Amino acid sequence: MINNNKQNRLFRLFDFNRGNRPDALEEDTTPTLKRYFKLLGRKFWKLVSLNLLMLPMILPLLLAAYFYLSMDMTPTAGTPLFSALYGANLIDPTTSSVSLLDVFGTQIQVPVYMQTTTYVLIGVAIAFLLITFGWQNVGATYILRSMVRGEPVFLFSDYFYAIKRNFKQGFLLGLLDCLAIFLLLFDFMYFSSMGGSFWLDVGYFAIVALVILYFFMRFYIYLMLVTFELPIRKILKNALIFTILGFKRNIMALLGMVLVTAINIALFAVFAMTPLSFAIPLILPFFYYLSVNAFTAAYAAYPIIDRYMIEPYRGAEDEEEFADGTEETE
Repeated sequence: MINNNKQNRLFRLFDFNRGNRPDALEEDTTPTLKRYFKLLGRKFWKLVSLNLLMLPMILPLLLAAYFYLSMDMTPTAGTPLFSALYGANLIDPTTSSVSLLDVFGTQIQVPVYMQTTTYVLIGVAIAFLLITFGWQNVGATYILRSMVRGEPVFLFSDYFYAIKRNFKQGFLLGLLDCLAIFLLLFDFMYFSSMGGSFWLDVGYFAIVALVILYFFMRFYIYLMLVTFELPIRKILKNALIFTILGFKRNIMALLGMVLVTAINIALFAVFAMTPLSFAIPLILPFFYYLSVNAFTAAYAAYPIIDRYMIEPYRGAEDEEEFADGTEETE
């Protein structure tokens, strides 16, 4: 006597209506906050692996900072007024001269010259970053775009395929990106250290606005580079436009990045009572921080690009295919 399970399998084997049954429901790919967390959880370990590939974006800077701080330092006056005030205070010390010397007498530590080897090492680290910065962003962005689309990801092959495909343009765009970041940070530091006049304050707020604008533009720049064949001028122009069109999604991405940063800062409090109080919060970001923030930016930016640059052409192609099919039927 055949048991019920065997009977059910036998009936299913000779069920000729199996092909008419409805397929499983497709996954909802609407770029919502719920899908973001679902994708983040599903791709987290891929993001950890990707983060290791993205470390050369920051390691040269960390090495350069280490080489700089390890140099022999000497105290130097931070203002040219120091020597005059110091001499006046030696000749005839007064309450005013002592007060002024306290204000303008702050000394800063600067590296001693004639440390050629250290300067060469710093130069090599910075040169490596400048040369490879664009390629690293291209490879990482291609993988992140595949994750956002829900496509299969082959980490190393996809990474180097994207670099090979966008070798020249990725290099040039990387140089422009580094130049823009350097100029914006330099101007921000300059205007933040200056003050006291109306025009300097105007310059400061203008630079802050440009820093925020370019920060959001970078969400779109490399995504368009790996998706379309466009000249760099149009990529930058479209990135500026999409920064405005995707304002809400950009703000949500920024909040997500702030949250990731806050979580990492909170780890210092969590591990404060352990022997490794500083080691764990300092080491953990090397496994997730760059890739998770980049994934957040890509998830916010790609739907805007898809809506305005891909979807209209996809609809036009569908209409053409429908028209061709109608003509053949007739």
